[in-house]
Amino acid sequence: MRRLLAATMLTTLLGFPAMAKDELVIGITQFPATFHPSIESMLAKTYVLAFAQRPITAYDSSWQLVCMLCETLPTIENGLAKVETRPDGGTGIAVTYTLKADARWGDGKPVTSDDVVFSWEVGRHPQSGVASAELFRRITAIDVRDERSFTLHIDRVTFNYNAINDLRLLPAHIERPRFQPAPAEYRNRNAFDQDTTNPGLYNGPYRIAQVVQGSHVALEPNVHWAGPKPAFRRIVVRTVENTAALEANLLSGGIDMIAGELGLPLDQAMAFEKRNGARYAVVTKPSLTYEHLDLNMDSPVLADVRLRRALLLALDRVSLTRQLFGGRQPVADSMVPPADWVHATDTYRYSFDPARAAALLEEAGWKPGPGGIRVNIKGERLSLELVTTAGNRTRELVAQVLQSQWRKAGIELRIRTEPPRVLFGETVTRRKFPHMAMFAWYSAPESVPRSTLHSDSVPNAANNWSGQNYTGYSDPRMDKLLGAIEVELDRNRRKALWRELQDHYAADLPALPLYFRADAFVMPKALKGLEPTGHQDPSPYWVERWRWE
Repeated sequence: MRRLLAATMLTTLLGFPAMAKDELVIGITQFPATFHPSIESMLAKTYVLAFAQRPITAYDSSWQLVCMLCETLPTIENGLAKVETRPDGGTGIAVTYTLKADARWGDGKPVTSDDVVFSWEVGRHPQSGVASAELFRRITAIDVRDERSFTLHIDRVTFNYNAINDLRLLPAHIERPRFQPAPAEYRNRNAFDQDTTNPGLYNGPYRIAQVVQGSHVALEPNVHWAGPKPAFRRIVVRTVENTAALEANLLSGGIDMIAGELGLPLDQAMAFEKRNGARYAVVTKPSLTYEHLDLNMDSPVLADVRLRRALLLALDRVSLTRQLFGGRQPVADSMVPPADWVHATDTYRYSFDPARAAALLEEAGWKPGPGGIRVNIKGERLSLELVTTAGNRTRELVAQVLQSQWRKAGIELRIRTEPPRVLFGETVTRRKFPHMAMFAWYSAPESVPRSTLHSDSVPNAANNWSGQNYTGYSDPRMDKLLGAIEVELDRNRRKALWRELQDHYAADLPALPLYFRADAFVMPKALKGLEPTGHQDPSPYWVERWRWE
């Protein structure tokens, strides 16, 4: 060891370049609950799969829609998208894509139109259990032109008609035999979870080569990847659910970097930079990440909008964000972050107002009771439970602040933490939280929140827990606004509809807005080429640009 160290030092002193690392170990705070591209919506899964799979389209770091597996992005202007009359007389659109000729699965099989058709069949099946089935339902038919070209017939003309980011491709030659015999059982029978290291599941520059549950995922180059050769012979994505331990792992050399998409909270990253800025680059990027409390609208207590408003009025969120984040993560009034062009600045707002909160609680029938906790006419205490991710120091601090501030208003808050793979794989997805769940939504630019707010997106046993409307929110006006935004092609009129939606959301509060997050990437200064995106299409989609200098 001493000889190696001395030789390395001598090489550096003589001016010769040090050998570049060919293994990169990345730390994140969650372990995927599933590896299937379309089942559940956990960010940890999206991050890991971004090294190994490529979508047909995605948003890049400039927030522009680009082709990843297709040759040319279809538009009305270039003739690859054409407005058409549907058989029922309505207006739809036909959009034609051609897959790249050199796209291959990791077992050498070409990525074909058959994979597209099969993936659509899975996504639109009511029992498949996909997280967001809306795009699959809107595609009414697919015309296969040849092995690589296909036309999607979509039942409406939306402003983002050519963005098919959610059409995650599945290798038909592997997954079809698992799906067709029993679609309702596919959620538990798919190869992504039962045979995760099968190379044929992956079409990106890397493939998953090893999975150690709860610990790490190792990725190795896909020999059939035809794009630019990635720089690392091995990438390990290691899960450290406690953010303090994550930081310690970085300093001890257990990991090389911390992913901004799923790493240190901003306050911790800022403190880390002050102590270790000479060794590491800390890059922060305002993102489309919305930290909030999902409310279970089936709870009789939370069904009363007066109580929901009182809960928010009793919180001093400005002080919370100033103390924890130095004011660098702005208070949220609705679910659209300021970084998005459709963000509205004049929506219904909730300043800290304890007197107004108390009046609303009284109006809703909650009177002061024993021990300072309010009770209703039946003598039931105003006691709520909040569940969130274990090991996230910032969320634990925020939960304690909420608990303290609500206590002053006569509201008892019980805090429960769960490992992320349990919270997102079971508790939230199956709506098992009795009152509140604190987590974040990571969205794409101008992403219409249909899957989280529309009444037809509530997960339940009948749809095999498909959908992301975990609150169970059902509101005709919201449904109408979501539909109107999608089909409004004029930007000014669409922005006005977005403003109305945000205002209605803030007034009705199916969730309690907390703040909008910034991503903090903590990287060794020798790592180059990584570009934070600030949205749900994560940086590893462009891992072939990463290098060690």
